[in-house]
Amino acid sequence: MTTAAFVPSPRNDRVSANLACIVSMLVWAAGFPIADELLKTLPALTVTLLRMSLAALFLLPVWIVVDGPSRVRGAAWGRGLWVGAVGFGLGSFLLIFAQSRTDGVTVAVICAAMPVAGIALECLFDRRRLTWRIVAGLILSVMGGMAVYAARMGHIDFGLGALAALVSIFVYCWGSRASVTALPGHSAMARTALTIIGAALGIVAAQLAWQALGGEPVAWARIGMREWNLFAIYAIGSLALSQLLFLIGVAGLGIGIASMHINIAPFYVMLFALALGGGWSWGQGVGAAIVAAGVIIAQGRGRRRTA
Repeated sequence: MTTAAFVPSPRNDRVSANLACIVSMLVWAAGFPIADELLKTLPALTVTLLRMSLAALFLLPVWIVVDGPSRVRGAAWGRGLWVGAVGFGLGSFLLIFAQSRTDGVTVAVICAAMPVAGIALECLFDRRRLTWRIVAGLILSVMGGMAVYAARMGHIDFGLGALAALVSIFVYCWGSRASVTALPGHSAMARTALTIIGAALGIVAAQLAWQALGGEPVAWARIGMREWNLFAIYAIGSLALSQLLFLIGVAGLGIGIASMHINIAPFYVMLFALALGGGWSWGQGVGAAIVAAGVIIAQGRGRRRTA
């Protein structure tokens, strides 16, 4: 089963999917500075553990209310937990580990390559044909993403952390695609909650295994009210809400085109800063416009049919 095939589709569906991706990136972008703060005192595994656990605890009751207890019981728990543990548990840990070894800017720059990973997976698993529109959109998206970060390129630190970030985007793209293809007939809320629960359980297992091997246990003494407040935003906003909206976008656009939106995220951060008295960056503005052009060109023909 593929995520989509090119067939006619109502324009409103496309608009809704793109809007979901835009809002998802707005919320997701706030997570990088929060992670930088948390990683000053906590190891990457602990940050991932608490983020995933809080998100899962938030999403489970919401899922029950939205879909009903019977549909929750009848969900494809096995497939959902597996996709979540690998795609989002491992993917998130690698991303946070990468940030702990580098910084949010370096990780964000590497994430600019996510559309390449998304399109590659669609070509491999979904037999997507590389039309000129897709290639042009992909090139513009990556170029625009790099332009958005160009002003801070001097801060990039490549090494083990950068490699972890690169692997994480492929793992995350696989998980986002599999959330749609492996869970047909499930709502976006079900796909989000089920896979995030799987991610949380996977990270809990990793923490227990780490401690059994002599690793450091969760440093509860280092976590005060400030840290819990940051985790609440990081887990519920930057993960749970962002992931729900992104999977809605993936179901409507496919992982390749949906992931192009990630490269506009720094521009949204700049707009927030501008509203709070910060300065305007023409470089980021131009970069965001290039990414937007790539997204529009890539969607210029047909529509994608959801799984």
